[in-house]
Amino acid sequence: MAENVPQMIARMGSNARSAAAQLAGMSSAAKRNALLAAAQAIRADSAAIVAANARDMAAAEANGLSGALLDRLRLDAARVEAMAAGVEAVAKLADPVGDVIERTERPNGLVLSRVRVPIGVIGIIYESRPNVTADAGALAAMSGNAAILRGGSEAVHSNRAIHTALARGLEAGGMPADAVQLVPTTDRAAVGAMLTAEGLIDMVVPRGGKSLVARVQSEARVPVLAHLDGINHSYIDGAAEPGMARDLALNAKMRRTGICGATETLLIDRAFADPAPVLAALADAGCELRGDAEVQAIEPRTRPLEDGDWDTEYLDAILSVKLVDGVEEAMAHIAAHASHHTDAIITEDAGVAERFLAGVDSAIVMWNASTQFADGGEFGLGAEIGISTGRLHARGPVALEGLTTYKWVVRGTGQARP
Repeated sequence: MAENVPQMIARMGSNARSAAAQLAGMSSAAKRNALLAAAQAIRADSAAIVAANARDMAAAEANGLSGALLDRLRLDAARVEAMAAGVEAVAKLADPVGDVIERTERPNGLVLSRVRVPIGVIGIIYESRPNVTADAGALAAMSGNAAILRGGSEAVHSNRAIHTALARGLEAGGMPADAVQLVPTTDRAAVGAMLTAEGLIDMVVPRGGKSLVARVQSEARVPVLAHLDGINHSYIDGAAEPGMARDLALNAKMRRTGICGATETLLIDRAFADPAPVLAALADAGCELRGDAEVQAIEPRTRPLEDGDWDTEYLDAILSVKLVDGVEEAMAHIAAHASHHTDAIITEDAGVAERFLAGVDSAIVMWNASTQFADGGEFGLGAEIGISTGRLHARGPVALEGLTTYKWVVRGTGQARP
């Protein structure tokens, strides 16, 4: 009888648990060498990966995927090289495993240390972006964790080709064969089996649309590190420099519209003297603006707001625009509608900027910078397994350190408790 999906996930989890025990004992140098071998394997398989991606792209186009989702899915030789370089970048990062976070000595002579250790087995459930296969696998392996990857059906051929190369390289470099496993089926039952694999999977990381994350948070019986929508805001303060405001608004929205760091709502202080060139630059670049009559009076190409615009991650060349009376109203709007991902202020007033940075409760807050910098690589983390929008464990781009926990190590000289 063919293995059913829950049995398959249980087997993969058991194999991952064994691999995690081996990974936890590997030296930093050994893990680094395995990742470098994996990067070379990805480069060697570049043509095969691009060919596999072409199959996924053809199916996605036939199924009517949006331009933004197609951009997320698309691979070419340059993107495969960037993927390999990302694995190399992770290999060159400092290994957090074994770091002593804190060391204290008690009056009775006991020496207590908090030491970073791997989490264990991490399940990553993701959609669209095939590069996550390499990024997540590399980050998990370097931090001493085994990974079970479940990609979306739209990238099935790409994910398999990338995983084949990655796993071959890791194993050639000395890692256990089950260090990074890819769920071989696109059956949605695999997601449910992963979410209830208590004792086998220690943490689940969802990367995808609102429906996927909602399902994971609703059904999970294992801890979840949530990566929610990127409903990000850029706020142009009255004291913003006009040229900077125009350039940052344009970059934050239009550099790549399909990434989670893209700005989806632009807030403009009514005290800002020059909003027309900002909105004109966006419209000239092909961005569909949506706003009320006040915004339409400034830029006639603006379309009326639609229901739900303030709460929508467009992942497309669409931007909702609102005029506000100062930073307090901007922060109130963000508090009501943001996903706590990334929000930015553009201003030359340091006092207003610090008020925004302190008052906005998002994983990433920025001053005079494009929200498109919300990326683990740009933060010097090599890559990211996701951007956590929660408040516990890890927040913002999650890389090596975010994939560790700690244990207490107590050293004594014969102390018995009175």
